[in-house]
Amino acid sequence: MSKGRPRTKTAIVQLRMPPQLKAAAEVAAKLDHRSLTGFIEVLILNHCKTHDIPVTDAHQETSP
Repeated sequence: MSKGRPRTKTAIVQLRMPPQLKAAAEVAAKLDHRSLTGFIEVLILNHCKTHDIPVTDAHQETSP
């Protein structure tokens, strides 16, 4: 049995955006003391919360 932190399953998402938008996102993430990935996660979670979109575990079924 391994010791240490539990492994978290993640999904890979690739995005294309204008360089200016990426630069702005990096500045915003730094000001929020987050990585760019962490910053984007927070934006998505906040958007889902605002619009009552459930964020479920990957093993749970979601209804359309």
